[in-house]
Amino acid sequence: MKGLVVERAGPLALIQDGGRFGVRHLGVTQGGAADWVSLGWANWLLGNAPQAAGLEITVGGLTLCAETSATLALTGADLGATLDETPLAPGASFTIAPGQRLAFERPRAGLRAYLAFPGGLEAPSVLGSVASTVREGLGGLEGQGGALGEGDRLVWSGQGEPGRRLPDDASILPGEHPHLALVSGAQIAGFSGTSVFEAFNAAWTVDQRADRMGVRLTGPELRYLGAGMVSEGIPLGAVQVPADGQPIILLNDRQTIGGYPRLGALTPLACAQLAQCVPGTQVRLRPVTASQAREAHLRQLTRWR
Repeated sequence: MKGLVVERAGPLALIQDGGRFGVRHLGVTQGGAADWVSLGWANWLLGNAPQAAGLEITVGGLTLCAETSATLALTGADLGATLDETPLAPGASFTIAPGQRLAFERPRAGLRAYLAFPGGLEAPSVLGSVASTVREGLGGLEGQGGALGEGDRLVWSGQGEPGRRLPDDASILPGEHPHLALVSGAQIAGFSGTSVFEAFNAAWTVDQRADRMGVRLTGPELRYLGAGMVSEGIPLGAVQVPADGQPIILLNDRQTIGGYPRLGALTPLACAQLAQCVPGTQVRLRPVTASQAREAHLRQLTRWR
């Protein structure tokens, strides 16, 4: 079957969908698109289900050559995409013809671009998802979690529904100093009063140590005064504070349990924002209630119906 062939693989291009759920009791993590909002909008542009499998392109360096005509959609980060060397801005669907090359160079705004395909990419389902989790060796083209390599072929079976346009406020890309919504809880009462104040009033810098498993923030040293902990389940966006007092925000490929104290967890929307923050970005944590987080999440889901 014809599709798109990988001519240049880049550092990390992964097949992702909505994620792998109901398996954490087996020690298997969630996976799925780090910026699930951008993947959802890319799929929406083609009339797909929001969680349909697409391509998550981190940083760039990827070149794809078309073997067939297709309507695709691009959202998320601006990675300097070009179609036969003509600039291609994210946030719209476009057509590609046989022999044309779609290339992604380097980040200009944001970190991860999302490419959607008619009906979603075809790949073997592993534990209910095709999401690539490199560390666990699950998902992806061969079902073993690997990133795309030269010579790989991407195929799909749908037709697409071109003609939709993104709303003006669809982008999740962070601004200059993004505020990330956090639902407090877990062990927050065990931190010193000064630490809790600084957690929500100081600026934090996204560290170079950031990947799909988690993002380390650097800033004031947070002090935990509570008793030792027994390991417990870790949700998406959990804000762990290890002994050095620098928070680690855990994302899609996180471990399933952990024993560090937590301030709480970022909302799913805030996790999508954080996934687009390049190292060096300054962020602030903004407290919200669980009800506020739920309402914001449901509003986003409703927009795709």
